[in-house]
Amino acid sequence: MKASELRELSEEELENKEKELKDQLFKLKIQHSLGQLDNPMKMKLIKRDIARIKTILNERRRKQSNNERKK
Repeated sequence: MKASELRELSEEELENKEKELKDQLFKLKIQHSLGQLDNPMKMKLIKRDIARIKTILNERRRKQSNNERKK
């Protein structure tokens, strides 16, 4: 998922998306340990999406805290 698409989502939607991706990653790790994983690159892509979501959430929170300090 692209960062531009993620930036359009609300904080709540991003947090839900992060939880979904973490669940998917957990399931993929189990499949990988059992040798049943077809595409190991999928784990890498999900990790990147989680990192993108965390980055966007942190940017928003920093921006919000900076705006509160200015008041």
